[in-house]
Amino acid sequence: MAVKKVDKIWMNGKLVNWDDARIHVLSHVVHYGSSWFEGIRCYETDKGSAIFRLDSHLRRLFDSVRIYRTEIPFSVEQIEQAVLETIRANRMRACYVRPIVYRGYGDVGVNPLSCPVDVGIAVWEWGTYLGPEALSEGIDVCVSTWNRPAPNTHPAMSKAAGNYALSQLMKIEAIQAGFKEAIALDVNGQISEGTGENIFAVRDGTIFTPALSSSLLPGVTRASVITLAREAGYRVEETSLPREMLYVADELFFTGTAAEVTPVRSVDRVKVADGKPGPVTQQMQKSFFDIVKHANDPHH
Repeated sequence: MAVKKVDKIWMNGKLVNWDDARIHVLSHVVHYGSSWFEGIRCYETDKGSAIFRLDSHLRRLFDSVRIYRTEIPFSVEQIEQAVLETIRANRMRACYVRPIVYRGYGDVGVNPLSCPVDVGIAVWEWGTYLGPEALSEGIDVCVSTWNRPAPNTHPAMSKAAGNYALSQLMKIEAIQAGFKEAIALDVNGQISEGTGENIFAVRDGTIFTPALSSSLLPGVTRASVITLAREAGYRVEETSLPREMLYVADELFFTGTAAEVTPVRSVDRVKVADGKPGPVTQQMQKSFFDIVKHANDPHH
């Protein structure tokens, strides 16, 4: 989905014109992928514009950077205010928000410690990530031939840009094979996650999702859906899941800031149940959108 240009981007404490938000070609991030980011949605609700769980997203951003022995030169409160300032400056009622922290221009060696840490915040319009019918009809996915890294190989809990080099390979493979999305397995052959989504399976009324030990990002939307499901009376298990669960589950769905709550209707051309979004998926989707689009949040 093409990015729609807006007026301003926040960079290192000030708003600059969209076309002036540039970095040097020798910036450390260009050569070594030394950046960390967040994906956040601001929704237009019945009560005005509202950002979904900004506090949790920013905590994850600071955690991601900390894992890589880096410090953001702004406080959480300053970044939070900068997000609000950027949205207001661009007069956005609903938008996608992308804070990004990256190592800038300084040294071209692998050692990043002498390079400055820069921060940018961009916002733009972004609709349904996986297509206009994805939320209502579900999507067709495949199991990727690429696996997520083994523990202690590449930190999966950090939302680092480098992690998405693998996601690109998975996505290209899926699209070229005629699928909308891909699912990766971990080093032990257990289910991990999509290219940018967490996954849930429903079997006999119990909701399952892979544990963090399966090399996946701790999704903010994932955590929200787990809470909503438990409050609705469902048993939710975070555990290791074998690949075959994808073929025998009663329901499958993705969660994520971009994907929101997206049903999966087939895996490797094997239908999930009858190939239509199931009742649990529809309930979780409705509960989620009641909060983000109608500001109907029982937790606040």
